[in-house]
Amino acid sequence: MNHSSEAQPSERLPQVITIMGPTASGKTALAIELAKAIDGEIISVDSALIYQGMDIGTAKPSAEEQAGIKHWLIDIVEPQNGYSVAEFCQDAIVCIEDILRRGKVPILTGGTMMYFNGLIKGLSSLPVADEKTRAQIQLFIKEHGLQAAHKQLSDIDPESGLRINENDPQRIVRALEVHALTGKTMTALQAIKPDPLPYEFMQFSLMPNDRALLHERIALRFDLMLQHNFEEEVKKLRQNTALHIDLPAIRSVGYRQMWQYLDGECQFDEMREKGIIATRQLAKRQITWLRGWEGAISLETGNPENVALILQYIR
Repeated sequence: MNHSSEAQPSERLPQVITIMGPTASGKTALAIELAKAIDGEIISVDSALIYQGMDIGTAKPSAEEQAGIKHWLIDIVEPQNGYSVAEFCQDAIVCIEDILRRGKVPILTGGTMMYFNGLIKGLSSLPVADEKTRAQIQLFIKEHGLQAAHKQLSDIDPESGLRINENDPQRIVRALEVHALTGKTMTALQAIKPDPLPYEFMQFSLMPNDRALLHERIALRFDLMLQHNFEEEVKKLRQNTALHIDLPAIRSVGYRQMWQYLDGECQFDEMREKGIIATRQLAKRQITWLRGWEGAISLETGNPENVALILQYIR
């Protein structure tokens, strides 16, 4: 969504660049290359990179890989804690304003499309979490099962029922909680959008044209993680007694499968295969979302002209 038409030439909105794409598509490397070219700083749009102590399995760019470019919203949350889309939006706006105030260019890059969606298209006014209501819903799930809760959600809010996977307790509980607190469905509340932010979002979508190439990159990256002591990283996380497999951080692709392997639920080769499959499934969901996203200029992974192409569109 490009908001430039809402401002007259004399009051042009500051530009904010976004580089979206599926996992393993090369977003980080492109963002760093672009930042060097335009004096930019990078704001991570990734729901896994926010977590401290989760470096290898998230392919978090090291200090060396960051190449002296300032990165924001990395290592800001302990893995036992939650981090909502609304919190991301608030934090991202603070980062954008800080970068613009210093005369630099904000470059948002990542694959968490819910974050991009909330920031660019706006968040509805959903109620804050209520522990008592949430506890009642969780008791219902304990007594009747998650599928029964999903059916209840589908009866109340068919659109959310279709959108939310029946094995996703976090989102099922949240959608039921919103209805219990407001008497309105999540779908209805999300349709109410605030005014757009005062930026001109220049949006770019990065992915390989060949899906097989993306699958190769995913498998290669997962094997590199294994070689770089991913198992030891997860063993260290398991020493934190506040962590368990149902937390959003540990449900991140790769971490869940390694956690199950360390629990003795599968063999090493099966863990590797499941981790790669889960990453492919994540990429497929990201690509599906991107294909329905309006206003993004397509770039191909590995094209050496990508920075030059971006520079043609920005001022």
